[in-house]
Amino acid sequence: MDKGTGLRPVILIVALVSFCEARVVKVPVGPLVHVEGQAVSIRCDVSNYEGTRDQDFEWALVLAGEKLLSLVSTFDSNFVDPSVRDRVNSGDISYNKLGDAAIELKFKKVRATDSGLYRCSTPSTDSVISGNYHADVELKVIGDSLKVAPAIPKSAVSEGESVELQCNTTRGFTEHTFLSVTWSIRKGSNPLEEVLTFGPDDKIKVGLGYTQRYADGGLQLDLRGGGFYGLVLKRAKPSDQGEYVCTAQEWVRQGEEGKNWRKILEKSEEMGKVVVTPTELQFKVNLTQSLNPQSTSEPTELRCKVFDLLHLQDGRLGVTWSYSTNAPGDVSQKKITVASLNEQGALIAGSQYQQRLDSGDIAVTRRESNIFILRMLQTRDADMGSYSCVVTAWKPAQQSGWEKKAKEVQSAPVTVQWTPKIPVLQVVAHRVREASTGGSTFEMSCLVTGQSLKNPGYSVLIRFEETLGGKSHKVLSLNQDSVLQLEEWSEPSRIDSVVLEKTGQLEYRFRLYGAQVTDRGFYYCDVTAWTRDQSQDWIKAVSAESNKIEITFVHTGPVFNISIHSDANNVLPGDTVQMKCIVSILEASPNTGDMAFDVRWFQNTHQALDNGVQPLISMDRWGVVKKTGSNDTSLERTDRHTFVLSLHKIQDRDVGEYYCTATPWLLSPATGAWNKEKDLASASTFLSVKTELWESLKMPVGYGLAAAVIAGVLSVLLGLAVAHCCFSRNPIHTPRPRNKLIDLEMD
Repeated sequence: MDKGTGLRPVILIVALVSFCEARVVKVPVGPLVHVEGQAVSIRCDVSNYEGTRDQDFEWALVLAGEKLLSLVSTFDSNFVDPSVRDRVNSGDISYNKLGDAAIELKFKKVRATDSGLYRCSTPSTDSVISGNYHADVELKVIGDSLKVAPAIPKSAVSEGESVELQCNTTRGFTEHTFLSVTWSIRKGSNPLEEVLTFGPDDKIKVGLGYTQRYADGGLQLDLRGGGFYGLVLKRAKPSDQGEYVCTAQEWVRQGEEGKNWRKILEKSEEMGKVVVTPTELQFKVNLTQSLNPQSTSEPTELRCKVFDLLHLQDGRLGVTWSYSTNAPGDVSQKKITVASLNEQGALIAGSQYQQRLDSGDIAVTRRESNIFILRMLQTRDADMGSYSCVVTAWKPAQQSGWEKKAKEVQSAPVTVQWTPKIPVLQVVAHRVREASTGGSTFEMSCLVTGQSLKNPGYSVLIRFEETLGGKSHKVLSLNQDSVLQLEEWSEPSRIDSVVLEKTGQLEYRFRLYGAQVTDRGFYYCDVTAWTRDQSQDWIKAVSAESNKIEITFVHTGPVFNISIHSDANNVLPGDTVQMKCIVSILEASPNTGDMAFDVRWFQNTHQALDNGVQPLISMDRWGVVKKTGSNDTSLERTDRHTFVLSLHKIQDRDVGEYYCTATPWLLSPATGAWNKEKDLASASTFLSVKTELWESLKMPVGYGLAAAVIAGVLSVLLGLAVAHCCFSRNPIHTPRPRNKLIDLEMD
């Protein structure tokens, strides 16, 4: 391979790596537009550099001909140009180190003369010059030239006429800036309410109470250009009456690709008062929340009140309740009818709410002649959203029935919303009584504390670990309906040794009577909080475990050992084999009557102490023998420490490993109770069955000879039968007289 050609990929890779790791100095994308007199900060970052972690920076103003006017430096106090030293010393121009690799240039009050190109530089600390060591950004400082001149050509109108709200804006600088105009109304002493905003990106934002009106074409923009912005209120209503304000705001884009907006100027001017003279008997509707849910399943109540009601006389009011999943102000808001009360007082259910209204989960009522109530007994997560009520006035028709007396009046929407609270459960265990010796009683208490749980029930499970962090065993449990259940505590003689009870509103106590050596370990409460759903069924909310309480006491009893002995390991089929399981005492021995053993024999490859392994045969401490399987086995105790397993009529299926386990029991002289010691497991012994050559061949040979004899006999009988049949029925083969044969031979 050509040496030059072979080096090219290496050089290319090195070049690419060097390029990817080159120093990068970065400033915001310009131009940065600010208004004179405002505080300004310009950030600069450096990355992919070598050398010291803490980097130094310099800021300078780029003049004509690439000349630099030095401003500030992080390492050279003499860097400042004399022409700006006074501003630097006074703090009008300064810098702020934002970290090891970031800085910002700050102007306390930026001036119009500060417009220009600013350069952020970093001295090199790299082993190889690579990348860029400075970056430039343009700053434009504009004057406060935004002006607003509002006008309302006709401020007094009759209901149904149009009202035009005109905002004329002028500004001295338009490059890189954008304008938005907002129309607002103040009704009485209430705060300003936004009607509509246009811009800064030619988008329209509608105020909370005007979304439906905008969707119906009741709000129209008049954009003639040249700084003229007009909003026409079509079909004016009495609710349109009030003081109007026009607000102009000037914006610039900032951030990567100009995705974010930043407001730099705002001017507001009073437009004047609009008076709307009603043409009909009018009323107002106010919707409030009288019950506000804070979590799921809590009740919600909305109160729709009609006020300022004039000239209803013998008329009636009807109401329609609506719901929307969208937030107020969303132009695309879609409403769903919950239910209506018509002029007759009859309930008309919305199709999606028919079942809940029939079940009584939702109720729509009239509390007074002018007050309507919507009540949800158990609010669901899906009920969160915006609600509104629409009231209609009816009057008796001239012929019969009813007719609408006035236009429908809709309330402002009310949002039913809550922040879902995460349920919290805490369990603390305390030792009430300590088991200091074998046979004594252990007792612990578990206190439960729950938060953000509505009418909870608690289930408590007592768990046990032999070693801290080891495998957990279930002892017993008490469910949320106070039903006690033994779990993995299955010793028949000790079923009544464990107790779990509820001793207080949030307290549970666990007691273990007659603690034994095998009970030593760590105990704790596993608690689950439950709440009821709308069908009153329990649903799991949250679980928590308590701290662990240890049962520990010194074992003063004897130390046991277990061994296995077999008189023969390789036997013939049909023989009988005996294996001895011997339990010996290594230390102080109790009296003969104070000790007993549970002994089990196993034939498999698993460990004897594994859960679920069934013994071949066992003998409990009372001498009762139990067998599993079909093996011809027996077990007897020949002395106080020796247990003999007999395998009769050995067969091939008896081949395998055998071992025994034992559980010592000691009688406590203090309490008179039997205490269980730890289980013991012996080593294993392997039993094999040998087969002699003749023993292995006699059966196949015997079967073969018998089959051959039977086949021969059958062949002879078959031949005779065939011969007899052929000679008796064919005359050609009839024997001739003896003399004829002789004559023929003589001839």
